[in-house]
Amino acid sequence: MVTHVRAEAPGDERGALLSFLAEQRGGIRRALLGLTDEQASSRPSASELSLAGLLKHVAEVEQGWVARAKGEAPAVKRDESNWHECFQLAGDETVESQLAYWEKVAAETEAFVRAVPSLDDTFPLPNDPWFPPDERVSMRWLVLCLIRETARHAGHADIIRESLDGATAFELVAKEQGTSWG
Repeated sequence: MVTHVRAEAPGDERGALLSFLAEQRGGIRRALLGLTDEQASSRPSASELSLAGLLKHVAEVEQGWVARAKGEAPAVKRDESNWHECFQLAGDETVESQLAYWEKVAAETEAFVRAVPSLDDTFPLPNDPWFPPDERVSMRWLVLCLIRETARHAGHADIIRESLDGATAFELVAKEQGTSWG
């Protein structure tokens, strides 16, 4: 289970940013509560997105951005030939294995963000055509980018889950807490 991070003290920017990121991770995680891998992999709308695919995607994206900030290559290299695999379980992957992987990635993200000397420190953006050439971004940008990416997909997850069985975010929060909604 991806846990919530709490700011250490008033004005703790790193803690605040990490709390917002953890909150958005929770939205995706909760959208998967009580579903089988088959349900989580289904696509109940016109979109090609599934809950399992969103889970895999956000974990890969988070790992990849933190790796780049560390000056390392992402764990998985994506290009046109395998981009579609970023949004679906493949081989022996399961929702459970992807949640465990994301838990590990989240812990590494938190440790990295807390360890960098300054959120103003920078790293280069990849040399991809959709980024400006030779552009550098800050560690603060990194965390804000992860919050934006995860929040966007948490919204998708809400819609997909409600399309599957009618469960809303409020009901899923209550289910996670062992209470009932309404």
